[in-house]
Amino acid sequence: MSTFTTSDGTDIFYKDWGSGQPVVFSHGWPLNADAWDGQMRLVAENGFRAVAHDRRGHGRSAQPWQGNHMDQYADDLAELIEKLDLTDVILVGHSTGGGEVARYIGRHGSARVAKAVLLGAVPPLMLKTDANPEGTPLDAFDGIRAGVAADRSQFYQELSVPFFGANREGSAVSQGKRDEFWLQSMQAGLKAAYDCIRQFSETDFTEDLARIDVPTLVAHGDDDQIVPIAAAALKTAELVKDATLKVYPGAPHGLVGEFEQAFNADLLEFIRS
Repeated sequence: MSTFTTSDGTDIFYKDWGSGQPVVFSHGWPLNADAWDGQMRLVAENGFRAVAHDRRGHGRSAQPWQGNHMDQYADDLAELIEKLDLTDVILVGHSTGGGEVARYIGRHGSARVAKAVLLGAVPPLMLKTDANPEGTPLDAFDGIRAGVAADRSQFYQELSVPFFGANREGSAVSQGKRDEFWLQSMQAGLKAAYDCIRQFSETDFTEDLARIDVPTLVAHGDDDQIVPIAAAALKTAELVKDATLKVYPGAPHGLVGEFEQAFNADLLEFIRS
């Protein structure tokens, strides 16, 4: 099992498949690197090096009490990239992972980065405020915190429904995929999962997005019930200088079936271009 130890003593698990230009994947909450397996296999089979880590507190990485915040997530990503001495990197982030990618560039710059992909990503800000009326009210995130704290197992089972759009007519998501979501979610430590809710919901990435100076694919489903597109991709595409916006009509937050196939095609085209 591949791991490295960060400067604050936290062991981080990562996968490293294939060879070529590196594509580094950052996963959503409360999942782990396995969420990217399909895309990692895709890019590795097409001449790229696929790397993905389990965020601290998630999956097979250590579960420290401290450091469960966006700055540290970005710094952990930076240490992974430096540990493997990766250059000309294509960063790909889903949901919270999209925030991690944005904060990485905001804190560490783009000297090692060639391109970025933000899929269903939380930037610029999920929380509803006077300046961000399209956002989600704080009560919704308080409800997530309450669900995780009280009975996270049941909460994650229920969360898999809107995550994959299983409550929509014609949904193609399988029970197995929902079970996979539950399994990965249960591998996240309670403290890390709880702390991360504030990070993905209340962190303002506006300044980070302004610092992104590489070609960026902003991809989002317009039926995303977890990270609604109006407060996310539609704004991000305006804030990132060299952004290409791709909207998937009817797609949920977690892409499956034809939605995932469409994204895979767009991802491959973007990283090859």
